[in-house]
Amino acid sequence: MYNVYGVGNSLVDIQAHVSDDFLTELAYPKGGMTLVEEAIQQKVIASLNPDKFSRCAGGSAANTMMGIADFGGKGAYAGKTADDDIGQFFLNDMRNVGIRIEVPATSGQSGTCVILITPDAQRTMLTHLGVSSELGPDDIEESEIVKSQYVYIEGYLFTGESTKAAAMKAIELAKKNNVKVAFTVSDPFLIDLFRDEFWELIHGPVDLLFCNLDEARALTGKDDPVDCAQEIHHHAENVAMTLGADGSILMHEKKVIPIEGVPVKAIDTTGAGDMYAAGILFGITNGLTWQQSGHLASHAAARIVSQLGARLAQPFTQEEIGQLVK
Repeated sequence: MYNVYGVGNSLVDIQAHVSDDFLTELAYPKGGMTLVEEAIQQKVIASLNPDKFSRCAGGSAANTMMGIADFGGKGAYAGKTADDDIGQFFLNDMRNVGIRIEVPATSGQSGTCVILITPDAQRTMLTHLGVSSELGPDDIEESEIVKSQYVYIEGYLFTGESTKAAAMKAIELAKKNNVKVAFTVSDPFLIDLFRDEFWELIHGPVDLLFCNLDEARALTGKDDPVDCAQEIHHHAENVAMTLGADGSILMHEKKVIPIEGVPVKAIDTTGAGDMYAAGILFGITNGLTWQQSGHLASHAAARIVSQLGARLAQPFTQEEIGQLVK
């Protein structure tokens, strides 16, 4: 019934173009993700021009699930929202594209991620998790997992005990029901915190690991992209490693599958990795080869970075997908 069952932090993304001076005044690391308190988040939002920012349902795994739906796939998602306007916006946005999400809303403040995009297309994220951090094992539905080909887990869940427990419960139920597990490292800073736990997952239940080159280097201690990918592939059945503008490398059945980059003028890199994962997961759960899936994913990521925001402004038509995977 589902291509993928995703588990992640439910956040409403608020994207805005800002100057380098604006970012310097905030004094947060450029290009990174920083967890902030609600008061700080509200202050930053208030300083933005409301006519010049956009918002959409977000969070890493949610972005990927939306991408799968935009390709024509089917999915379910587990994430926690509050019974406030932001939470209702998130649920409506997901459900309007056909993603099933039935985790009960709770009292409190829904999570937000303010994405500040500088002229060089770098995105700096300020995240207030809100009640998304309350997602727990009881919110994971085995009845939905058994209908799925893959369970997809974002690494950001490991920053909280409750959300980590939810992720591990989803992985446990996937293995119990012969459902494959895909895991995305999410951010290099997580490797410093959870290196041993991530390697346990790679050695064990993970069937497909998503990472970028920086994350792969941090995991393996190697420098060459192919060496990094092969080292991870010694333990994980499949690897999808992005290389930015240089494309990506897939590892499948002990073979290196290079995927070309797609030249494009970058406007905003938000969600590029999430959309790449969507292309891979949609492809391999809909009968495409790994090469075809990588080709689709590369073009999808290129389309994302050429626009503002992590959602495709112009989703691929079935005819376009057919042409790309010939």
